[in-house]
Amino acid sequence: MTPAAPYVIGIAGGSGSGKTTVTRSILAAEGITDVTMITVDSYYFDQAGRPMSERAKVNYDVPDAFEWPLVFAHLTSLRSGRAVDVPVYDFTTHTRSKETERAEPGAVVVIDGILVLHDPALRELIDLAVYLDVDDDLRFIRRLERDVAERGRTIEMVVEQYLTTVRPSHVSFVEPTRRFADVVIPHGGHNTPATAMLLALIRERVAMSTTGASG
Repeated sequence: MTPAAPYVIGIAGGSGSGKTTVTRSILAAEGITDVTMITVDSYYFDQAGRPMSERAKVNYDVPDAFEWPLVFAHLTSLRSGRAVDVPVYDFTTHTRSKETERAEPGAVVVIDGILVLHDPALRELIDLAVYLDVDDDLRFIRRLERDVAERGRTIEMVVEQYLTTVRPSHVSFVEPTRRFADVVIPHGGHNTPATAMLLALIRERVAMSTTGASG
């Protein structure tokens, strides 16, 4: 019997909406196994060819910032049961590492990113499209805390980037993808009941894969 293709869940939403919170909840949940997690953030183009002073000025919140053909190729491979080598991106230097991380195909594949629902071809590979809907002020605060604590940014750098690129790009590119979602989750990653429902679905899909059921 040919194994069923993995069930693909795409999780979109603006910067600071809680995508990482949701994916961490999935990884930490008791009884959930055979789930593959990848993030579109890994597929930012390498900025090593630019001086450091110019890298911070690049708009990282537009579709052109990502290597979509590689995202599409990797998700296609995972759906076909083939492992992939996912790039490792360093947000402190805006560069890709020479190292990669091996992602093995699972019964469920979760892919997250601000623009994961932007590309029509990629949307065709996603079985369940989820959009995390969070107020702008909360998303900004979360982004500020994250970038200062984890990505070597100053408060001034975060504020300038938010005003010049992040917020305008969210309005132009990210928020419009909300209409492609099958499920919109208000309050994002902090919506505990919605996350619990998502975990229940993942458990069901993993169980179906184990028993050979389809649907």
